[in-house]
Amino acid sequence: MTGFASSTAAEQRFNVNLSILFTELPLLERPAAAAAAGFTAVELWWPWVDSPTPAPAELDALKRAVEDAGVQLTGLNFYAGRLPGPDRGALSIPGVESERFRANIDVAADFARSLGCGALNALYGNRVEGVDPAEQDALALENLVLAARAADRIGAILLIETLNRPESPDYPLVSAAAGVAVVDRVNEATGLGNARFLMDLYHLSMNGEDLPQAISAYAEKTGHVQIADNPGRGAPGTGTLPLDDLLGQLRKSGYAGWVGLEYKPGDRPSAEAFDWLPAEARAAR
Repeated sequence: MTGFASSTAAEQRFNVNLSILFTELPLLERPAAAAAAGFTAVELWWPWVDSPTPAPAELDALKRAVEDAGVQLTGLNFYAGRLPGPDRGALSIPGVESERFRANIDVAADFARSLGCGALNALYGNRVEGVDPAEQDALALENLVLAARAADRIGAILLIETLNRPESPDYPLVSAAAGVAVVDRVNEATGLGNARFLMDLYHLSMNGEDLPQAISAYAEKTGHVQIADNPGRGAPGTGTLPLDDLLGQLRKSGYAGWVGLEYKPGDRPSAEAFDWLPAEARAAR
């Protein structure tokens, strides 16, 4: 497997997504496993797929697991429905799912604040057959405004993510331009300026985008970056994406934020899926 150049890796701040890596372990054991692999920062999708408002004891147990492991939670998704699974967010879906998203906003924000987490990701949600897309977009903006205000209350940014059409055919934000357009609409509506683009290089590559051009155009509006190789959504070096070069371009474009490792470990334990990254480059600086 091809590794990153040590000079490039040393310039990045990496975190591990515990909703796609270390999933062979129970949730509460994953922060310690990431720490044992040399990482000091982690991120999560909303862990309770069936509950936007889990019992306080569940929230407290996860908080303790993160703190006891000595890692920093740097990113958290709002409730997004069944993910992994058929759902891609809840905030644009009229009815129960929108209500569940709203019920989750303060719960997620308060949990993030309790751990010093500075980024909350709001997945847009799939198109619903028989519902006017304009109606969904209006509902989405209402809910994203609420989410942006909650993020601002805890000193965090709100992230809006582009996915890819082959794997998420009903998700409307399948280009960098579409994601950034929503970011701009939210910032215009709130006046807060804390909505940012989540640039997932795997998703953009699956959409066939010109990645250097996307970085050039949108790095300054990007609040978080996630990576996986393509094809396969595996670790860097398992596919053909020049991730080392792309992250170098992001740095030169002024991006100094986190790079989330959101890839599948393959048919091996997650702890063995980091051989591309020098051990000394895993701890955040």
